[in-house]
Amino acid sequence: MISKKENALRALRFDNPEYIMSGMPVYTLSYNGCNHEGYAGGGHDCPVGTRWTDIWNTGWQKEQDGVMGFPRINPLADMSCLREFKWPEPNDERICGQIYKMKEAYEGGDCFIAGSHRDTLWEKSYMLVGMENMMVYLYTEPEYAREILHNIMNFQLGIAEHYINAGIETVYMGDDLGTQRNLLLGIDMLYEFFVPEYKRLFDLYKERNVIINFHSCGHIEPILGLFMDLGVDCLNPIQATANNLARVREITNSRMALEGGIPTAVVMDGTPDEIVSAVKDAIHILGQNGGYFCQPDQSMPFPEQNILVLNDAVAKYGLYPI
Repeated sequence: MISKKENALRALRFDNPEYIMSGMPVYTLSYNGCNHEGYAGGGHDCPVGTRWTDIWNTGWQKEQDGVMGFPRINPLADMSCLREFKWPEPNDERICGQIYKMKEAYEGGDCFIAGSHRDTLWEKSYMLVGMENMMVYLYTEPEYAREILHNIMNFQLGIAEHYINAGIETVYMGDDLGTQRNLLLGIDMLYEFFVPEYKRLFDLYKERNVIINFHSCGHIEPILGLFMDLGVDCLNPIQATANNLARVREITNSRMALEGGIPTAVVMDGTPDEIVSAVKDAIHILGQNGGYFCQPDQSMPFPEQNILVLNDAVAKYGLYPI
């Protein structure tokens, strides 16, 4: 059998992979604060009830076991706070130093070295401002909204340089742009405010031949073209209950790989037969010609036995030819 990395590359290129994988094989680097940590600690592994402040001065509270915390204090909700606001500095050793420590700890293996830009732009903006506030400001205070977005992307670009220096081969970005039935933001709004900023980061990585994996929950069918135009190599999680999987595959076939497609509720509460059936359906719809990594369409604290059933089904039914 070919290596895992080679099989994943063939899947990304729609170039005759030998089998469908449950995900790209990666060793992921991250900066301190990528997963909402603060300078003094904190983060989503804390006990339920823990409160902390991240490197952006957003206040968090852990409310459910096995699930990330929720932002409860938005430091830029009031426009008057911007003048005194101290943006995190990507070259701060407390932030970027973790990237190089993680790289030094890497012992090698059959996987890609990855970097992470969690909450790349939209999500980071509403964590700073508040979701409702940010939506309003895009209409009522567009220059304020642009300044917020531009400064966030300045930080991400600084972090990207560190990832590139550390030798990453693929990068994870993410912003949840969809609801269950529609987009959170209008397409015109996305192109006016967000695409110019996204392009700054996407273009940097494309110039370095870094594989881009982008995450967006929800109904994202209307902006599949946007993702492909930006240069996304793999889109996840392809939420099965919010999108027409066959339609998504038709639009993206041979142009953009997909990851996900297995309904979360089935993996959480389904019987083994229901899980196997969901895997077979997703493989049939999404995996015929390569370009597919089969996994749940959300990350949740699933029962271990159900994940084993899913992985066994992928291994059994994901061999080419499908």
